[in-house]
Amino acid sequence: MPEARSWQVRWWQNRWQSATGRWRSATVEQRRTWRLSAVSAVVGLVVAVASVFAAGPWDSGQRTAERARAAGSTATGGERHGGPSRVAPSASPVLAPLGTAAVAPSPDSGDDAVPRPTGAGLADALEPLLDDGALGRPRSVSVVDAATGRQVYGARADTQAVPASIIKLATGVAALSALGPDHRIRTTVVGPDGDGKGGDGDRIVLVGGGDPTLTAHPVKGADHPASLRRLADRTAAALRKSGTESVRLGYDTSLYSGPALHPIGPNENISPVTPLMIDEGRLDDSDHGPAPRSEDPAADAARAFASMLRDRGIEVRGEPRPAKAAKTGKAAKAAKDGKAAKDGAKELATVRSQPLSALVERMLTNSDNDIAEALARQTAIAAGEPAGFDGAGRAVTARLRALRLPLSGARIADGSGLDRADHVSAALLAQVLVRAADPDHPELRPVLTGLPVAGFTGTLRGRYARDAVGRGVVRAKTGTLTGVNTLAGTVVDADGRLLVFAFMTNGTTDPQGAQRALDRMASALANCGCR
Repeated sequence: MPEARSWQVRWWQNRWQSATGRWRSATVEQRRTWRLSAVSAVVGLVVAVASVFAAGPWDSGQRTAERARAAGSTATGGERHGGPSRVAPSASPVLAPLGTAAVAPSPDSGDDAVPRPTGAGLADALEPLLDDGALGRPRSVSVVDAATGRQVYGARADTQAVPASIIKLATGVAALSALGPDHRIRTTVVGPDGDGKGGDGDRIVLVGGGDPTLTAHPVKGADHPASLRRLADRTAAALRKSGTESVRLGYDTSLYSGPALHPIGPNENISPVTPLMIDEGRLDDSDHGPAPRSEDPAADAARAFASMLRDRGIEVRGEPRPAKAAKTGKAAKAAKDGKAAKDGAKELATVRSQPLSALVERMLTNSDNDIAEALARQTAIAAGEPAGFDGAGRAVTARLRALRLPLSGARIADGSGLDRADHVSAALLAQVLVRAADPDHPELRPVLTGLPVAGFTGTLRGRYARDAVGRGVVRAKTGTLTGVNTLAGTVVDADGRLLVFAFMTNGTTDPQGAQRALDRMASALANCGCR
């Protein structure tokens, strides 16, 4: 042990003199209190040491007797380490249905600790509410136990109906299944092409990759939407580095095919569907909900980009014009799969969207139609389908089929649910949510985390009064068109069991009344054990 330095000795001497001084000046009662505290501490230490020795010998931080028992049994909860199949009881998780059963059923844990609702119990709770006159025809219901994936209660659950915006659940699951939650959509600038002499050698091309959240507004923070300003910064820097100070600007929207205008027609709920747009084609400062829309989002985005380049000292001659990034169209493909074009044009700069997981959550929370149509087309591109309404519908359907979902009679005509040609069943949408909760499909979990919370977020923020049973407990995607009201999501019942539900009604004439009826049904699930 090192020899104590003189200052250390003086420090201890001072501490001792201070302590003895306090003892001498203390009253009799204070001295008795200090003695009692010291004796109690010593007794506690003796008892602890005795307990350790009584428990048996220890080895590497574990009692040897405990290690011997562990070697002879294995619990299903936590990590698996092999060994004979004996289960040790443990606490059941609060949301056990989101994962595998932590332990074997017993009176105090596992499935018996979180009782399953029964069909009869759910019928008693829901059928009186289904008689509400505000609901139209058909009225279809599917309630599924998320742990088992089995439907516990159904009322015309296999009947096809117009889903409205709850079709976005299927769009989100399909996109996540096809591309993964970490996928990001690129917006790219390529060129000048060729040798830079004559022809198109001084033209650069802004290539749309299908990111509707590309923003012209200032951004901050670590994870933000792709920024057109930063794309302009990088493009200007690359041009100056190559000695280029004057360019012409083209813009490439060839990634998508088919009509840009949704079948619903010009509408404040969705912009023309194009792979190049800024701020979803909104003409105000909003970032969700209805808004005035651009008639030509791609041209507006290109004009904004040209203005930004000029602000950064790059001369842009003339107005931006539609163009192909390369003669063979490989620049558009480069935007799709993240590779630089090789036929003459080279990549100058690129920006990437937030991860697909964040886009899916934003789509569901705000019922964002522009993101929904973009994700349906990203799914089509991944499947090798044309990136239009028809190809996207086929690609989404194929992805749902690959997940073994009940698609009999279903038709998916768009990604957003604005098209009344969409027809699906409550049973299908409930099973979409079951897949999202399946521990074997963690890539689908953003579909659950993006669901609005009753009374707090997204399209459910203004629904469910402060004293409503479902407030903060129901998480669900809403759907509303004229004559159509739907609701699909998850709820934890009074016994703590996670249920998935889908409620659909068409032909309504009292939209607010129908909405309240569906909300009461979801609250009824939260309020009962339904056994």
